[in-house]
Amino acid sequence: MKPFLSALAVVCATTPAFADEFAPALESFLETEINGWSQSDAIVAAIVAQNALTSGYDQSRIDELDATWRAEVGMADTPLIADVLNNATSEYLRERVEAAGGQITEVFVMDAQGLNVAASSVTSDYWQGDEAKFQKTYGMGAGASHIGDVEFDESTQTYQGQISVTITDPATGQPIGAMTVGVDAEALM
Repeated sequence: MKPFLSALAVVCATTPAFADEFAPALESFLETEINGWSQSDAIVAAIVAQNALTSGYDQSRIDELDATWRAEVGMADTPLIADVLNNATSEYLRERVEAAGGQITEVFVMDAQGLNVAASSVTSDYWQGDEAKFQKTYGMGAGASHIGDVEFDESTQTYQGQISVTITDPATGQPIGAMTVGVDAEALM
């Protein structure tokens, strides 16, 4: 495995078109593995509930929460992180990771502000709203998806590609949040 990861690191560092080589595999994974459960009742209900709480947050409140999250990473006392990781939807996401047999490295769900709602494991930050994974999904509307570059991910310690999708309210068809799924690059080979 080490030779593969070393070769992957060299290719990632030297080939700008590297992500293009993996894009078809990531798009196929989206269609065959993710779309079937991304709009689950559990995910939609969790986002709707959090949107009711966070819809009035201004940027200073979002920044404050993000700073709190970052300060909690790696600490013993983590109330904000615990709220996200210890809910039924996060357990559902962990079940999806387990069912994928190593292909999925992480999953996290964001509300309409780009704040974490649920996660299979700790993310490096709480606010995703300033990143392409949120802006190119929720920001683009219903049906949008975004395939990220294959990169080394610190939180999962793997080379992964991220697949992000807009989550919509099935009753209205309106975007309510987004979800990002990290896919192990080796699993695509």
